[in-house]
Amino acid sequence: MKFAVIVFPGSNCDVDMFHAIQDELGEQVEYVWHDSESLDEFDGILLPGGFSYGDYLRTGAIARFSNVMKEVIKAAEAGKPVLGVCNGFQILLEAGLLPGAMRRNESLSFICKPVELKVENNQTMFTNEYSNGETIVIPVAHGEGNYYCDEETLTRLKENNQIVFTYNQNPNGSLADIAGIINEKGNVLGMMPHPERAVDELLGGADGLKMFQSIVKAWREAHVVNA
Repeated sequence: MKFAVIVFPGSNCDVDMFHAIQDELGEQVEYVWHDSESLDEFDGILLPGGFSYGDYLRTGAIARFSNVMKEVIKAAEAGKPVLGVCNGFQILLEAGLLPGAMRRNESLSFICKPVELKVENNQTMFTNEYSNGETIVIPVAHGEGNYYCDEETLTRLKENNQIVFTYNQNPNGSLADIAGIINEKGNVLGMMPHPERAVDELLGGADGLKMFQSIVKAWREAHVVNA
């Protein structure tokens, strides 16, 4: 499986994501610059964390208009797995690939620490290696991770089982303790915690590695079926 790590001006977790895929997962991966005009050669798309375009205007608001986002949307529509972490999640929200918006953390402070997450839905291409209800530890590092949506959207997220991860102890005020959501089609996941920073016990834990293993497992199963 071949992954693309999208690099925007201001991305700072792209190297972590690259390491997770190449060194821990053992799959192919390439950096793809924000002005690239094709993602056709890639099987999975990864939008890393950071401060794209300096977070000017609003987190993810400028990155959403980068040339490569047309290709990210195209890949999502084609059913390819698209994972947005932290700033990547914010960009997916701005691009309309996921519903809702991000607000400043309730504390108005930057938060950087390991947190406990509950796996609310393990029937996705991103979570099939986890157990439903499993508690995992993944670090967060954000100033605007307070997820919000209107009541109608929240109801729809719950009814469609689109809430994939919740915080056991909410660090940012996020609505309904939401840490990660998926689109209705099931191939676009956005989450504030950083699974790429939890892929080896030397980093303090490896709970994030199962997410990337889940993606590869789902991709291989789909291609065996379609072969």
